[in-house]
Amino acid sequence: MKNTGKGSLGWIGFVAGRYVRRGRKNSPSPILAILGIATGVLALIIILAVMNGFQLGFIESILEISSYHLRAEEFPPERAAEIGDRIRSLNGISSVLPFREFQGLIRGRRTAQHGVVIRGIPADALLRDAGMAAKLEFESGSFDLENDHSILLGTELARALSVRLGDEITLFSIAGLFAEEDNSASVNSFTVTGIFRSGFYEYDLGWGFINPETSEALAGPELSLGIKLRDRWQDRQALALIERTLAAENGLNDIKLSTWQDYNRAFFGALRTEKLFMFLLVGLIFIVVGLNIFQAQRRAVLERREEIGLLRAVGGGDTAVRLIFVWDGFIIGLAGAGLGLILGLLIASHISFFFTLMESVVNWFIGIINFFSGSFSGVGEFAVFSPAVFYIKEIPSRIIPHEVFLIFMFGFLSALLAAWFASGKVSRTGPAEVLRYE
Repeated sequence: MKNTGKGSLGWIGFVAGRYVRRGRKNSPSPILAILGIATGVLALIIILAVMNGFQLGFIESILEISSYHLRAEEFPPERAAEIGDRIRSLNGISSVLPFREFQGLIRGRRTAQHGVVIRGIPADALLRDAGMAAKLEFESGSFDLENDHSILLGTELARALSVRLGDEITLFSIAGLFAEEDNSASVNSFTVTGIFRSGFYEYDLGWGFINPETSEALAGPELSLGIKLRDRWQDRQALALIERTLAAENGLNDIKLSTWQDYNRAFFGALRTEKLFMFLLVGLIFIVVGLNIFQAQRRAVLERREEIGLLRAVGGGDTAVRLIFVWDGFIIGLAGAGLGLILGLLIASHISFFFTLMESVVNWFIGIINFFSGSFSGVGEFAVFSPAVFYIKEIPSRIIPHEVFLIFMFGFLSALLAAWFASGKVSRTGPAEVLRYE
């Protein structure tokens, strides 16, 4: 009688475990398949963690400093405080910050000049907006906009203008040149009271902050409101809630509201496409490993035809015998994906240490080569992410749980499915056919 019920799982696992431990006569060792899957899972977790670190760093800099989660525009400036208070009282709103923004030309020492985006924000902006406070790191000075002629500059902009803390710069407002008939408000002198670093090169090279009253004189009275949410993914719901609230209580039907996904659609779409293609390219590792497992399992089925026939003869059903080979793939997939998962999470969570260690080892070998080849060999130091190329102080890494789970399942299922399809030949192997020649 064929035993294919729950009681058969014990001997199926026993036989499959022996197959994995003993290996195969003319087929690649299961250890190689396990290492192949582990390598794919490990590589994909590390690559996506570093990519997420870079991408989310850029996205957060944009959202926390520039575009906010929601922006409200085209409303009467005199009602800005009223509108801001009403929005701030709604559920899910983290902060509301009024600002003015205009483009200008800034001149520093030695007639050095540079195009700049100037934003006028309140002197207590960092107290109101914790997200912005977390992204701005001051290398010198502080967030000091109490004086009408104080200005905060990015580190790269200060370097391009050859200015330091306490130096004076001249700001030419492009908006002011058209807004003022006598052009007297379009040119102003400012004192640098803070030099910040955001980690985003574009902002550090082309942004500055000034007092809101001074920005009104340079850019006009129009105001915008930058709105932060507790959950930025609830932007559509928050936008609809704000529109309903303002239309019902304030009569502001013409106010313009935009979300961070609309405002940065092209940039964020490019990042998503880049990540998707990277995921697909690295995911080819699993396809290659799965095909190798498929071929190895097919070869194993042919090698063990006599054993299959014997198992069938003593009562093993088609499904039970097939599950031996499927269980083999299950063990390989689980072991490989589990090993890759553990190592990947370990390295990704300590990525700076491992890259520093790798650079130290490579530079040690370079030093030996330089020593034996002469003092004029000219081989420089190696760096994975050189500061001369990448605008970073340390290598960022972000582990996203659902992506890690997806990678683990890809590795596990590649072995399991390969074993399932390869073991299909078992059902076509009859015991009489095999044992006839034994």
